[in-house]
Amino acid sequence: MSKRIIVMMLALLVSVASLSAAEKAKDADVKSEKAPRLTLVEPVKDFGTVAKGDKLDWAFQIKNTGTADLQIIAAKPGCGCTVADFDKVIKPGEMGKVTAHVDTTKFAGPIAKTVTVESNDPSTPQATLTIHATVKPYVEAAPVGFVRYTMLQGDAQSQSITLYSEEDDPFETTKVETPGDWVKVNYTKIADEAQRINAGKVGQNQYKFDITVGGPDAKIGPIAEKVHIISNSKHQPDYFISVTGVIRPTLRVEPQSVNFGEAAPSDSAATRVVTIRSNNLQTPEALNVTKAEATIPGVSASVKPTANKGEYEVTLQLAKDAKPGDIDGQVKIYTNDKINPVITLPVRGTVKAIATPSASK
Repeated sequence: MSKRIIVMMLALLVSVASLSAAEKAKDADVKSEKAPRLTLVEPVKDFGTVAKGDKLDWAFQIKNTGTADLQIIAAKPGCGCTVADFDKVIKPGEMGKVTAHVDTTKFAGPIAKTVTVESNDPSTPQATLTIHATVKPYVEAAPVGFVRYTMLQGDAQSQSITLYSEEDDPFETTKVETPGDWVKVNYTKIADEAQRINAGKVGQNQYKFDITVGGPDAKIGPIAEKVHIISNSKHQPDYFISVTGVIRPTLRVEPQSVNFGEAAPSDSAATRVVTIRSNNLQTPEALNVTKAEATIPGVSASVKPTANKGEYEVTLQLAKDAKPGDIDGQVKIYTNDKINPVITLPVRGTVKAIATPSASK
């Protein structure tokens, strides 16, 4: 009797275990069915041959062939030239899109720009979209499409480039726009065959551009501008020449203000030195500091050259009989520099009273 009961109990346990396993498998199937699935309708877009400077825009179609919401987590461009917009949620059975934008201004020849799409699709968490194109420069410059200058304030430098074209119709430059009066551009159609460069369509017009940068209107600091050339080109009417470099001051003054602090005429702090250095690397000795004048009673100023070419020291000294009180004035330094003929520096400080020993009684 006991054996029969044991057999029945074992059979019951096996039945329960089988039922539990079947239910778990069923739950797993249900869960797997309720999942999003990312399907790329057209993963690659080929624009063929495009003109340099064209902006390529394309909306890639994405279909959710799953049974749960497809979430687009990110659309990451393969380089800084590609920017992507995307639909964040795509319902089951519906279509969404990822829009890619490519600026071809800085490219030439075949290009392939990608966007990596990240989603909550468990089977394909990442997918790649690609834009292909062959970028053709219909207008181009030689030797390069930029000019770079390093100069002192007040100076001017010129560089030349040649503009050529691949257009079939006669190429003509119609207008030039500059960023300011400190950038001047003169251009002429090249008539002498010997001056032409071996580039562009055979027999097509070429232009020589002389770009002059600098002068009194140019500001000190880095240069990052563009010259806009407008032509009759059907495919690429706008051409931009980058103008880069730096304009440095003609001289350096260190420090640019003087502060004696609180000092007595006999203190070491009663002497202050200002250094004037030429920024002209080729002929620094051309700088001449002629004199220095302090407009403050009790403060003297003197000038002497150092052992370095184009370098001077201006020494400010509190006079031994300087009266106690605040110092508030200027020192003027005179040079032969065309941009900075007079350098004016503020002078501050306080003259301490000299303590005198008390008389003995």
